[in-house]
Formats: sequence, C-alpha cells, structure tokens
Amino acid sequence: MMKRNILICWMLLFFVSCVSNKKTQYLQKNDVNPPSVQLDSVIRNYQPTLYEYKLQPEDILKVTVGTITDEDYNFFKTEFDKSVNMNLNGGSALIYGELIDEEGEIEYPVIGKVKVAGLTIFELQELLKIKAIEHGLKEPVVKVRLLNFRFTVIGETKKEGTFTTYNNRINLLEAIGVAGGFGDLADRAKIKLIRYKNNKVDVSYLDFNDENLINSPFFYLHQGDVLIVPPLKQRPFRKYFGENLALIVSSLTLLILVINTTK
Repeated sequence: MMKRNILICWMLLFFVSCVSNKKTQYLQKNDVNPPSVQLDSVIRNYQPTLYEYKLQPEDILKVTVGTITDEDYNFFKTEFDKSVNMNLNGGSALIYGELIDEEGEIEYPVIGKVKVAGLTIFELQELLKIKAIEHGLKEPVVKVRLLNFRFTVIGETKKEGTFTTYNNRINLLEAIGVAGGFGDLADRAKIKLIRYKNNKVDVSYLDFNDENLINSPFFYLHQGDVLIVPPLKQRPFRKYFGENLALIVSSLTLLILVINTTK
C-alpha cells in the first residue's frame, strides 16, 4: 500500500509540473505541434499600424549638419561631431548630445530656440534644414538620431534590465529578444505593459502566445515602456522541488527500504 501511495504521489507531481507547448510557443494560430505545415509559401499576412515616434522632453538627440559653408560658420557644429567614433553610452550621450528641455525645445546659436517636441525624427530634420538655409548655410544635409530610446524588461526573462537602443521603432518581440528571450517558466499569455503617457500611467496585458499580437496597438514600444513577465504557476514547484529532487528521491528510497526490512 505504501509503495502504491508513493507511486501515485510521484505521478501527480509529474503531471503538475508539466508545461504544455501551448503555454510556451510564441504567436500561435492553431499551429501548435501540427502534423504538417505548408512550406515555402505565405500562409497569411498582417498590416500592423506603423508607429512614428514623437520627440518629447528629456530625449537626447544627435544632430549633425553637413554643408559646403566653411566649418567655422556652421553654428550646428558641436563637440559631438569631434567624437563621432566614440562608443556612446547613457553618460556620454548626455554630455555630447542635445537634450530637449522641459518646454520641448533645443537652443542653438544664431537661430535660437527650436520647438522639437511632438515632431518625428524626419520632421525635425526637415525643419532644421529650412532654418539652416534661412540663416545662410549652403546646401545643408541634416541628420538627426535619437540616442536614448530606452525600455525595461523584468521578471521571467534570461536578462532583466533597462535597455537603450538607437532604434526608435522597436516592437515587442525585438524587446524580448534584447532581454535574452523568456525564461522556461514565463507566463507568455499575461505580459504586463506599463506605459507612461500624457502624465499618467497606463497598464495593459498582452498575450505573446497569440499571433494577433502583431495587430495590437501596443506592438511597437514607446519611450520608457516597462514589460513585466510573470511566472507560470508551475514555477514554485519546478524551482524549489526540482532543486531538491535528489534529496527527496534518496529519502523516499530510504523510507521504502526501511519499511521492507521491518516487515
């Protein structure tokens, strides 16, 4: 009877700790463990709404203006341009980049303050080109890059942290990839998104198991987004019981041996 009870307990523990592929496969569309798939062809397509990032206060920009005008008269020229080959991190970007102030403006010599908040990168490039021409620069070529687009991923991932990228159009899948991917016991169906927007904090839940995530209005990250990855309910069992499995097995084996020898 004792052996049977122990065997039943082991079977129950085994099934409780199992995690099905439906809980771990990304972007499912009735295709978990299919008997076959159609190869070398487009099965379906999506048209996600493209996200155009709008500049905001405390963004750090790299602005370079090339012109045939003598360099001494190029009022856009900064120490940053002498540091093109530097490996920029958050600190050096703040020192050499152009910080948008609380009013959403950047101040330049000659042309004064320029309102940039609310513009896209390409709109700002065009605006600065116009102002450069108006103030005497010949045939200017303006390039603007955002240096501090950042997001945070915490929870059941391979690498938690706050990440900075020069790409201001990064989607959810790319963000998880930067964080090393989900951990084995991540609950991909209940990812929490914290987004700061219009002086308030919005909280949303996203399902990375569902292929319709591609059409989600949250598919592209915004500046300062936070992704929180929760664990599956199997995590406590797998983490703590699994680590002590050898001890439990040896204890049960000893118990059975004692019972058999005392009969």
